[in-house]
Amino acid sequence: MIAKNKTLASYKRVIVKVGSSLLTGEQTETLNKNWLKAIAKDISNLRSEGIQTIIVSSGAVAVGRQVLDLSSKSLSLEEKQAAAAAGQIGLFHAWQDALAAYNTRTAQILLTPDDTEIRRRNLNARNTIQTLLELDTVPVINENDTVATEEIRFGDNDRLAARVAQMIGADVLVLLSDIDGLYTTDPRINNEATFIEEVAEITPKIEAMAGEAGPGYSSGGMVTKIQAAQIATRGGCAVVIADGTANNSLASIDSGKKCTWFLATANPTTARKRWISGVLAPNGILTIDSGAERALRDGKSLLPAGVNFVSGNFDRGDAVIIENTEKVRLGCGLIAYSSQDAKLIAGHNTREIETLLGYRGRDEMIHRNDMVIDR
Repeated sequence: MIAKNKTLASYKRVIVKVGSSLLTGEQTETLNKNWLKAIAKDISNLRSEGIQTIIVSSGAVAVGRQVLDLSSKSLSLEEKQAAAAAGQIGLFHAWQDALAAYNTRTAQILLTPDDTEIRRRNLNARNTIQTLLELDTVPVINENDTVATEEIRFGDNDRLAARVAQMIGADVLVLLSDIDGLYTTDPRINNEATFIEEVAEITPKIEAMAGEAGPGYSSGGMVTKIQAAQIATRGGCAVVIADGTANNSLASIDSGKKCTWFLATANPTTARKRWISGVLAPNGILTIDSGAERALRDGKSLLPAGVNFVSGNFDRGDAVIIENTEKVRLGCGLIAYSSQDAKLIAGHNTREIETLLGYRGRDEMIHRNDMVIDR
């Protein structure tokens, strides 16, 4: 297990997942502006310490109910999708206004699980989020409920947040809930429930402790949070389940308020590189020169100028093998160009890419973070 200090301030990249019940409450679809203002302050404080922060926020359906005057407790799938479309506008603007008060820029991203699981879309989404963070902007992510189906019913934003954490190499994922952590049984119905402060490994016994989804409009419960913790911790990301009902809930974590920490099983870089090298089937081969080989062994990215030959048919984001001129495998990585474009820019300087392709692509053919070099 990867043991780290149990404070958000000890991490560099934090994802905060917020459920609809925290934003609107159980009995109303009106956004709680005071709560938003308080968490925006917490996020501002984290950012002032140099911590990159990403928000995954539910709530579009709840807000859309009010917009479309959908008073029925039970909505059809089509009504939920319509409510999501109508409510997402107000939801994002609420986050935008709350964070703007602390001079923080925001950007909206709508994802589905496919965007994190299909390699090409995974790479596109990852690059977009990474660029926003480099531009000192907070991404506000929600599931694209307008086109999703089962995900709306099963509260998949917990799992989506975990997939995003895995995709971008986050250090910690905070799942804010209406409960302060994991218990042996649901403490709301069993006074003898025991609080679990730390989980080093998610075993069947831990899974059995999860209860059912909570009441009201929030469809996510402890079950999905445990599932999210499994995804994230295997990807090298620690997970915190904490009480989000009070104001300044992020600050409360660092001040020692009760919460449950799930320890990561590896660091994010190691987990991602294990995924690249051990799971993905390569679809092509890049043959590189001796100068590029030295650069890769020094931890550098692979530039087009160092590539002598491209073979195979592949899309952007696919895995390819890297070999030297003697046909010795050096490693593998996720390529930033299709095979057609890679063949056009191979051997050329990065400043020539736009002229050769007609668009400005990435400087690297394979970025060092998307590469595993055999030792």
